[in-house]
Amino acid sequence: MKLVALFSGGKDSTYALYKALQQGHEIVTLLTVYSKNHESYMYDTSNTFLAKLQAEAMGLKIIEAKSAGKKEEEVEDLKQFLSKIKAEGVVCGALASDYQRIRVQRVCDELGLKLLAPLWHTEFEQYLRNIVKDGFEVIFTRVAAHGLDERWLGRRLDEAAIKDLIDIAKKTRMNLGGEGGEYDSKVLFGPIFRRRITIKKSKKIWDKQTSSGEFVIEEAALG
Repeated sequence: MKLVALFSGGKDSTYALYKALQQGHEIVTLLTVYSKNHESYMYDTSNTFLAKLQAEAMGLKIIEAKSAGKKEEEVEDLKQFLSKIKAEGVVCGALASDYQRIRVQRVCDELGLKLLAPLWHTEFEQYLRNIVKDGFEVIFTRVAAHGLDERWLGRRLDEAAIKDLIDIAKKTRMNLGGEGGEYDSKVLFGPIFRRRITIKKSKKIWDKQTSSGEFVIEEAALG
């Protein structure tokens, strides 16, 4: 199928894109939505600007769109964006969140598009290990869960990080996949990348009151 990939540049949307390509689908374009609401219900808002550079690194087209980020209106925004793209279906990186998948499915149904969610109901631990095994370079860009402190900002996802996440999840019942907003990520390289993204300048912002923070990428380039 000719697909539009909903793309934030995080591990889930990137790995879903990877699986779609493995299955032989054609990616017409990436679609990245920039939400004005930092606490968006539908879209990742952490360092989303990096998506354009990631698209270039993968040799894929990208369409960038803006949403006010109002609850439910975000879904109508998505429908408007997708209605302007010629494709047969949509690929998204939903893991277990009915909130996201149901709404994207509804939009697809209304537009006559197929929905491909290759990661749906994946087992979280094995999924994280597959990301590392398959050669994706992923860093944590935002954390907002008990047990995830400032040291996680900018940390790379590797076997040691996975072990720590598992330990934290056992103690706190945190969503291991991070789909509940526990953490956000960005992909810097992987098997579908032609060039690696190098972070040139960054800073950490930590809020002690909420025990949450963000790794802000201020400058990045293709290596």
